[in-house]
Amino acid sequence: MTQIQIPENLLPQDGRFGAGPSKVRAAQMEAIAAAQPGLLGTSHRQPAVRSLVGAIRSKLLDVFNAPSGYEVLLGNGGATAFWDAAAFGLVERRAQHLSFGEFGSKFAQATNEAPFLEPSEIITSAPGTRPEPHASEVDVYAWPHNETSTGVMAPVSRVPGAEGALHLTDATSAAGGIDVDLSETDVYYFSPQKNFASDGGLWLAIASPAAVERIERIAASDRWVPSFLSLKTALDNSRLDQTYNTPSLTTLVGLDAQLDWLVSLGGITAAAARTAETSGLVYEWAERHELASPFVARAEDRSPVVVTVDFAEEVDAAQLASTLRANGILDVEPYRKLGRNQLRIGTFVAVEKSDVAALLASIDYVLGLAR
Repeated sequence: MTQIQIPENLLPQDGRFGAGPSKVRAAQMEAIAAAQPGLLGTSHRQPAVRSLVGAIRSKLLDVFNAPSGYEVLLGNGGATAFWDAAAFGLVERRAQHLSFGEFGSKFAQATNEAPFLEPSEIITSAPGTRPEPHASEVDVYAWPHNETSTGVMAPVSRVPGAEGALHLTDATSAAGGIDVDLSETDVYYFSPQKNFASDGGLWLAIASPAAVERIERIAASDRWVPSFLSLKTALDNSRLDQTYNTPSLTTLVGLDAQLDWLVSLGGITAAAARTAETSGLVYEWAERHELASPFVARAEDRSPVVVTVDFAEEVDAAQLASTLRANGILDVEPYRKLGRNQLRIGTFVAVEKSDVAALLASIDYVLGLAR
């Protein structure tokens, strides 16, 4: 199958459909090149970089229609670092986690193994489904808005009867591509390499006043917190429009350019409509196809930004992905630990609907020749 040459007229103009790092628009690369003389290679504590960080913080609040009092924190290390930072700086005693894929389970593991916290309450469900939270004797509720490993989306909503607890939402693959009401959560955190089409190595979090108060209260306690993982340090530096350690400036420039583009589209509502439309092409195709089906059974749980498609036994999905890659269609392999005969297709906001249609035509062409 890897020797198959897909006709050029069927191929997407841009073959990047990854669910990890996403397609980066040419305009973002141009913004990075334009920033080179006066920004890249300069101090992150001086006005040029701080002005950029300040603009990003302000634009994020606007794009997400953040409630009054919410503020943007940022720090080095990506969402994985934020899980540890949250274990140190946001969980007082015990957390409840919804674990329905790789990334929700990792944050659950972080708080569950923290020696200064009580064992976490972890509610699980099979891959392709999502569990439901319930009010409990915890002070933090946490789950992903979008589980990147499986293509399952979960609502962002407060748990009834959980007054006084914080709600933390891992939004790494959702932020910028799925609509959200931030009043329903206290920390909406993400890395910028998905819908924001920038590089990794940075985390951003939109935090409520209650979350800020919790950060400051824990920081004032006798709990030891490593400086790199201190959310109080991140809070103090963010309010100065900087990070504790030097950030990747190309990441910031690319993020800023993507925020401007999202605003030009019409903000988060327009972006969400765009991803719903592009992902809808894939789901409709999979439901019609005799050899394919959506992995996520319930339509209301299906992600608009990461689409997982199962294939019949007679199709070797790994070989199919290899053939597509040989033709310039990249990164549609399934999540490596899921172990399913499937493709995983990123339909982040930068991905064009016409390219998704071309991807499906290319898959049809390969499957037709392989039968």
